[in-house]
Formats: sequence, structure tokens, C-alpha cells
Amino acid sequence: MSLSIGIVGLPNVGKSTLFNALTRAQNAVAANYPFSTIESNHAVVPLPDERLTRLQGWVGVERAIPARVDFVDVAGLVKGAHKGEGLGNRFLGHIRHADAIAHVVRCFDDDNVVHVNEAPRPADDIAVINTELALADLQQLERRLEKLQREVKGDRRLQGQLDMARQVEAFVGEGAPLREFDGRDDPAFVELDSEMRFLTAKPVIYVANVDEDGLQYGNDYLTAAREIAAAEGALVLTVCAGLEQELAILGDEERAEYLSMYGLSGSSLDRLIAESYRLLGLISYLTYNENETRAWTIGRGWTAPQAAGVVHTDMERGFIRAEVAPFAVFEQYQDRGAIRAAGLLQVEGRDYVVQDGDVILFRFNV
Repeated sequence: MSLSIGIVGLPNVGKSTLFNALTRAQNAVAANYPFSTIESNHAVVPLPDERLTRLQGWVGVERAIPARVDFVDVAGLVKGAHKGEGLGNRFLGHIRHADAIAHVVRCFDDDNVVHVNEAPRPADDIAVINTELALADLQQLERRLEKLQREVKGDRRLQGQLDMARQVEAFVGEGAPLREFDGRDDPAFVELDSEMRFLTAKPVIYVANVDEDGLQYGNDYLTAAREIAAAEGALVLTVCAGLEQELAILGDEERAEYLSMYGLSGSSLDRLIAESYRLLGLISYLTYNENETRAWTIGRGWTAPQAAGVVHTDMERGFIRAEVAPFAVFEQYQDRGAIRAAGLLQVEGRDYVVQDGDVILFRFNV
């Protein structure tokens, strides 16, 4: 299981620069003209987790394998994208399978960087993207409705899904994103969304891309973006994508110096990944053997057998027990044998709910 984030925004807002910074490489074309990204860019990025490297040091193994985050950067969307305007519509399918959306909003002035609407206007820019995502959902939903209306005549069991599709169409048609739809927990909606992968149902984080002055002092664009996000109950992360791209190629000491200059305790990109995890209700647990330590991504509230199944389905089927050390306990003793001797090793059964940072050894039989 891994987290997948789709990066969207207008052309030339800094999406590809952000993507390059996230991937610590010059993978995506970044240029000062619209549609410089003409193919979707995919990258797998390690989830920063200091606990994993500390565990590696304690148990003395060669490798630490972090949980991963998949990022997809698509061409900038423009007004009319759902009808094929620009290039972004070609790639909306790539982000339908993303778990969350990072919506990049330009919050800086630069005469050398073209803006498709002459100048940044966060409220209008955000509205364009949100409208295009909604229209793309409606376009797909219309086709599904036509099919359901035909099929329900021969199978009345589909009536519930047809009724739900009509509710969803009406809701999105009023201009509201499906993440605000009250019926999201209805089994009929869950089934429909699993098939349609609605774009407006996905959690969103607004990424306000500022220049270096904006990073330190803020600006009116950033204020406007925050007001819009607050009205939606969404999060805004302030990022200087250009600076982050420069930081990505520096060594640890130089990076720390630069961050200190701007009064930052860490990379904004690490926070983007961490907040995406929180938004989606994801956590990580840790395992180790004689060769490696490893972090595994699961949903909050998952039981021990479910967590074991992420490693291998045989482990879930043949689950016997889980030997668990909370990370704080492992930090104190730094050895499973010592934890067992101290009587602090938890032997848990099928109903145990895994906690973030648990160090686990699964016992199973196949």
C-alpha cells in the first residue's frame, strides 16, 4: 500500500518545479511557457521517517527501506480542459487513481514567467481548476447514467446505484465538490466512486507557491489562497518551489544552513507528504530482520492481521500473533530481547489495532 498524490494547477504555476524538488532530480521539464509539460510525470518518493533510520542504527542492519509516496505531475489545466482545451485533459485519467490532490496555486509575480491569465489571481485561478475537475466528473457521470438507465430495465438491483448517480450529478452540478457530499459513506456512493474515481471526491491540499520574499513575509496572493482554503476547510501549505528545487541538490549541512536563513525548521515538501498522510488517515509501522528495516503504510484503525497482509497475503491468512514494541519502548531498550526481558513486549492477537510507529514481528503459519 502506498500513497498517491496528483499534482494539478494552471500552466506555469510551478507544478513541474515542485515535482523536480520532490523527486530530488530534474525529471520534469520546467519552462516559462504554457504546456511545457506535455506528458504526465510519475515518480516514487520515499516518505521521510526519522524513526526508520534510528531503528536501522539500533539493530545494525545495512538497509532502511522507507514507505513510498507516488507523485503524478500532469500538464497544466486551462478553462475548457474537460472539453479538450489545452493538454491537461489528456492526463486527467492519470490522477483519477490518485488518493489525494495537491493543487498548486501561483502566489508570486514574475514578468519572466508567463501566466495564462496575464497575472495571478488566486481566487479565479483556483476556481478554474475546481470547475474543470467538476465538469470532468460530470462528463464521466453522464456516460455512466446513460448506461445505468439502460441496464436497470433488466436488473432492478441497479436502481440504488442509479438513484445515487442522480444525486451525485445534482450535487456536482450545483458547483460543490464531492468531498463535501454528505452521502460519501453510503455503500451506493462508495461503490460508484470505486468505479468512477471522482476527482472532486479526493482530499485536496492547496500548495501556495511563493517567491523567496513571500516565503518570509507573505503577500496578498497567499492571503487570498488561505481565505479560499479556509472556506473549504482545506489546508494551505506555503512553498517556494524554486528554493526547494535548489535545496534538493544540496548536502545536508548546506541545506540546513539555507533553511535556517529563511527561518524554516525543515523542508516544506516533507510537510506536504506528512500532511497528505494525515489527511488520508494513514500511518506507518516498522519491521526489521537481519538485513533491513522497513516502514509499511496502512490505514489508521487497521488490525494486526490487516497490517500483516500488506507485507504478504499469506501472513494475513496464516496470522497467529504479533509481537509489538511501541516505538518509545524500542527507543529506550533498542533491542527486542531486552524489551522481552523487561516484560514490555506486547503479544497481541487478531483484534489488536496497530499504532503509528509500532515495531512489529508477525508470527504466522502457512
